[in-house]
Amino acid sequence: MKLKISTFITCAAMALAGGTMLTSCEDYLDKDPDSTVDSKDAFKDFTNFQGYIEEIYNCVPNKNIHYWTCTWNLGDDEWLVPNGNWHMLHQVDLGNFWAWQDGTLGQPGFWFDKSADRLDPRNTDQSSHALYGHAWYCIRKCNLGLESLDNFVGTDEERRFIRGQLLFFRAWWHFEMMQFLGGLPYLDRTIPASESPTEQRLSFQEAADKCAADFREAADLLPINWDNTTTGKKTVGHNDFRINKIMALGYLGKSLLWAGSPLMENGAQTGGGMTYNYNAQYCERAAKAFGELLTLVESGQTQYALAEFNYKNVYNHEKADDATTCYSDIFWSSRNQGRVPGSTESIFRGGTVAWGNGGSNSYVRYNYSRTFCPNKLAGGADNLVHHPTANYVENYGMANGLPLDDPDSEWDINRPFKDRDPRFYHDIVFDGFKYVNGARETMKYASLYTGGDYRETTSGSSTGYLYQKLVPHTCNDTDEADGYGINPNADVPYMRLADIYLMYAEAVGAASGASGKSDNYSRTAVDAVNVIRDRCGAGHVATKFTASRERFLDEVRRERAVELSFEGLRFNDLQRWLLLTEPKYTLKTSHEFIRVEDDKFYEDNDPAEARVAEFHTEPVFQRAFTAKHYWFPLKKNDTQMYVGFEQNPGW
Repeated sequence: MKLKISTFITCAAMALAGGTMLTSCEDYLDKDPDSTVDSKDAFKDFTNFQGYIEEIYNCVPNKNIHYWTCTWNLGDDEWLVPNGNWHMLHQVDLGNFWAWQDGTLGQPGFWFDKSADRLDPRNTDQSSHALYGHAWYCIRKCNLGLESLDNFVGTDEERRFIRGQLLFFRAWWHFEMMQFLGGLPYLDRTIPASESPTEQRLSFQEAADKCAADFREAADLLPINWDNTTTGKKTVGHNDFRINKIMALGYLGKSLLWAGSPLMENGAQTGGGMTYNYNAQYCERAAKAFGELLTLVESGQTQYALAEFNYKNVYNHEKADDATTCYSDIFWSSRNQGRVPGSTESIFRGGTVAWGNGGSNSYVRYNYSRTFCPNKLAGGADNLVHHPTANYVENYGMANGLPLDDPDSEWDINRPFKDRDPRFYHDIVFDGFKYVNGARETMKYASLYTGGDYRETTSGSSTGYLYQKLVPHTCNDTDEADGYGINPNADVPYMRLADIYLMYAEAVGAASGASGKSDNYSRTAVDAVNVIRDRCGAGHVATKFTASRERFLDEVRRERAVELSFEGLRFNDLQRWLLLTEPKYTLKTSHEFIRVEDDKFYEDNDPAEARVAEFHTEPVFQRAFTAKHYWFPLKKNDTQMYVGFEQNPGW
């Protein structure tokens, strides 16, 4: 469509007809990007057909290595130093949602869009990929492939796997766009280059139903693990990114849960009055998909499991000697031949460059790994210091499982960092934290108190916190844990197993409360949350939150904020819960306080034990959102192509 209808679908049609964009290979995991075949040969056997599909895999954007410095957190979770005002995060703060379109401000750092002249579906450099730019092209490839299956000669298993991948990707590209843009036309046929499109925009729920149908069929066609199939035997050990049954079930459940969420059920509106008003039928269907997936995982039939949260030194992300997997390895790896991280937990990832090898180390080394580091410790990197807001850090409750503001939480305002949820110490850099391990005399300990060296507005933290969840703090100019020689790599997954547990808990909780469960899975909604808390050693959901459906959903939402922090999911969560416009979630804050302990204390003691004085909250920025901000605006040129592809309300 030029939706990019004329630009992408029509151009794709011409390219495919002429054979200029069809790639094939002797070994479809090691294809020559310059090889071309005609449209008939592309679909004649599994090797050629799979080579055709590989280009779709290659187009999946890697959100965190999309440009030198990237933006993927757009909610109330992050603040960015003022010199990054060209970033999408700042523009969202200002209410300028037009900025998602590359070229609007000259900002290339948001993974959603790139101008057409910078897109190349065959380029193995991840900076050449963006969601919207590739979506319509890849959807057309899916439809053309599905329509060409009659020409395929191969085994029944090969045919099922080809069809399953194409169905998955057709739904996936639609769904990822829909999360930001709302309901779209669902393209399930190729549009000839000579034909003007007439496909109408569907409601989100109508389009989600079509996504769900494709995801369901894909799940029925695809294997759990390609390594255990005849078709996958030739590439054993290199099938991690292959679309499989678990991925399809995960997105089946997600598309249905999103369809049943308050925004999609009630429409964009302010006031927050409908935030608990879900569509129970969609939620029950979502829970069943997640239940099917989790039953397979917990019965040992899959390659997936929760990574261990077992540390010898959690501040340094140093896993315990008896740990076999590591939570930190979901997001960061080194000395691993550059393979994309994920541990046993990542289900769907971008960055599939070279089938498991992550692209340019320069993108990881400069500047992704220094994105969260104060400028004075960044070693000359083009650092823009993304850091968490204080209001978001407040989601990290106490080790006993209670929120900070609960009267029984035992949180002490004079020792605000003590006895917090164990993930707080893994994810958040707070005052007194030993930030530099090597030989350095200055800035060794994070001086995040009011007026401290780490609190410089233009080069440090404005909020009193930094974070290191995705990248260890030792990626600084002294410790250099991101050095080129150790092949650092990073990934922020689109979907991981912990997310599945929490989506299951939300879907069941919305439909039938904390004690409800799907009929194809043994755990209740509250059990699913507690699985995630057990992993890190946090206290279970208190019974005071399980009697009320609304209070339980509040705890599920807080758990999502903590467990999935800074992974690019918060904006869409606030959006679908009809909370994006509400004052509690539009205000970004800092924590201000005075140090009480002397410097020696931080050399000899755990900084979590430190006392502070005059701890209080200050506003940093208040977003001014209206109902129109629940959806990004569509591109003006796209909405002018034909009647029926209408602009989102208010834009």
